[in-house]
Amino acid sequence: MTDQSVDHDELDEVLERCGSSWNAGQAHGLLCSKLSVAGADGATRWFAQVLEETDPNNASRRECEAMLDALCAVTWRQLVERQSEFELLLPGDEDPAALRAESMGQWCEGFLHGLVSENRSEDLKKRLSDDPLADIIRDMLHITRATASEDEDAEEEEKAFAELVEYLRVAAQLTYEELADIREPAEDVLPDESDTLH
Repeated sequence: MTDQSVDHDELDEVLERCGSSWNAGQAHGLLCSKLSVAGADGATRWFAQVLEETDPNNASRRECEAMLDALCAVTWRQLVERQSEFELLLPGDEDPAALRAESMGQWCEGFLHGLVSENRSEDLKKRLSDDPLADIIRDMLHITRATASEDEDAEEEEKAFAELVEYLRVAAQLTYEELADIREPAEDVLPDESDTLH
């Protein structure tokens, strides 16, 4: 895996060209929660899930696989090493507020889907129903319905958006830490640079 950043819009476009039903924000949210719950196994299942409906012979498939590998490597390293530069994969500041709000909601959808689609042991169910994770799940459900208001002051809207993104950034890292004992210790070991998920 290579440690390079992945651009939201580029990944979004290549996922669409591949025929994936996932967009970039959803895919990254899903990745974060699958890594939190299942580590290496979660990463492998994430890769298969995002590419599930795509044609292996599609001309864009190889490019998509490379971008997903890179995204996984960067995200995993940031979560395992508890790096402060961990970021959600969202559209840039230059994009319209409505699009960014929608993408943030989709990121949350992906994250929540990952929490409930992994093998749910009794330990995991209990952990997800207790605080702080129960609060995070409730908050993310609210954010999935968030929209940008036409009437709101642009500066206030930007401030509110930045605060929500920061909250989600910390929430994703906290979820990873809270579920450490649910994962096997070996699942927190970063893969070799040459490893890929396909």
